[in-house]
Amino acid sequence: MARRGERRSERGRPARDRVRTARSGDAGGVAIVVATPGDAVEPLALQRSGPVVDIVCAQPGTPDERAALGRAVAEAAARGVRVAEEPWVIDAEPGKITASVLDALRELRPLLVTTLDPDPEHSSIDLEANRPVVTEPPLRGSVARATISAARTYQRESGTPVFVRCHRAGAPASMGARASARHPLPLRWLVRGVDGRLSAYLPSAAGVLRWTEVRAGADEWTGPELLDGPDLLPGLEVVQDAQGYVHLFGLRRRKRPDGEKYVEVVHATQYQSGRPLGLWHSAGNPHGNDPAKSREAGFPAAAFDAEGGLHVFVRNVGHSISTRRQRADGRWGGWQHLRGVVVADELVALTGGAGVPEVWAPVRGAASAVRWHRGAPGGEWAADTTGSVSPSPGSLSAAPDAGTVRYRYAGSNEVCVQVPGAGAVSLGGPDGTGPVAGVAGVGIQGWGCTVLVRSGVSGACLVGAHADGRPESGVWWFDAGETSVVPPAVAVDGLGRAVVAVLGDDGRLRITRQGPGDTGLVFAPWTVVAGV
Repeated sequence: MARRGERRSERGRPARDRVRTARSGDAGGVAIVVATPGDAVEPLALQRSGPVVDIVCAQPGTPDERAALGRAVAEAAARGVRVAEEPWVIDAEPGKITASVLDALRELRPLLVTTLDPDPEHSSIDLEANRPVVTEPPLRGSVARATISAARTYQRESGTPVFVRCHRAGAPASMGARASARHPLPLRWLVRGVDGRLSAYLPSAAGVLRWTEVRAGADEWTGPELLDGPDLLPGLEVVQDAQGYVHLFGLRRRKRPDGEKYVEVVHATQYQSGRPLGLWHSAGNPHGNDPAKSREAGFPAAAFDAEGGLHVFVRNVGHSISTRRQRADGRWGGWQHLRGVVVADELVALTGGAGVPEVWAPVRGAASAVRWHRGAPGGEWAADTTGSVSPSPGSLSAAPDAGTVRYRYAGSNEVCVQVPGAGAVSLGGPDGTGPVAGVAGVGIQGWGCTVLVRSGVSGACLVGAHADGRPESGVWWFDAGETSVVPPAVAVDGLGRAVVAVLGDDGRLRITRQGPGDTGLVFAPWTVVAGV
């Protein structure tokens, strides 16, 4: 492994120029930015064939680390992943990491930036000080925070989308990208607004990007538009209320008067399609502004109750769930802790059949899930640990039917749906990883059907369908002909047609609409959204 200065003198020309020449024609690549070469092994194992992958390290690391990365690069090449030359070591001095990473991003011009967790998980608790103890090397978190900041600056100055992924250190590639992510991407990122127009919302380095149909059912769109808002951490939760308004949730880092930083949940509302987003408001953190505990809060999940109240759920530092409710008049109640079961990230909030929210979460370190629910609005929360849901990590998602979840069965990886009162039903599709998105009420040959989308091998977008409320009728999956760097999304447009959306390797939105005909579920050719 060579240092940056040595590489630039090699053969009398900059090493990055050689990479850029070799990459001419690529719309954007992947940059893995980490503290040392060993930290790049796990993120690299998740890469699929596609754009060139560059590796940027803050320090050269040990010989063992460099050897491990060399083996990982060889394994990636065997999978068809192109890794550009040797890793780039920036040798950044303390306090100058952000500037050094920004220089690298300006030269590499990546579409996707992967780094590690900016807020590493604690390994123990200092009982005397009542503070979590983090044993991960401090440089890991420092580089990750610097990378998020540099990517934000680079996107704003370049005007091109940049998407950041934060990989949990120690999470094996076999878990899949979603289970390894510190800040998850939304599943329901394509939604129909009150006026019937579709909008797509995705988190980028500089904030939320939005694309919007010019007219309901039209192939003309505006965007991508960078919405005004705080400096969010990567990740987004998109929820729609009974009135059709779209609610966005995220995490942001803030500074206390004493200079210490903490993390809080924030929320904004989109009332009209294509119009300015409402102001971002703080929903707080179950640990207040404690700089050590608040930063470990999991990503929020949210659902509405029948009275219009908003319920927010967050995994807290003790790995239980904390929740609070905002009344329809905007007033927040206090945080309540749902104790008794230690959970992992990947909370799924939904509304049950009685209009009462519930939340599902994987049990930490086990292939099972627990469901918290209330018997009536305002009742006590109860944990149901007797269900048969056994999800693979990163595969839980809410289904359109009230109180129903989908997941990949840990024993076979096949997609299943948990039907209230009827147990689990297999939907097939054991290839690929991650969750399944779906939308009900799609007309197919005179039947009301639920259309499903998921990620297959190498990011392929796979589509299937079953009769509404009858998943036991079976699902036939087919390749829709595009790949996506985010989980594919599906919605029903203002004309009643199913619309599938993906984000290509070039960072551009692509959609396909359900076509007319009596031959089943047929889609029109893909359209690249150019924006107007």
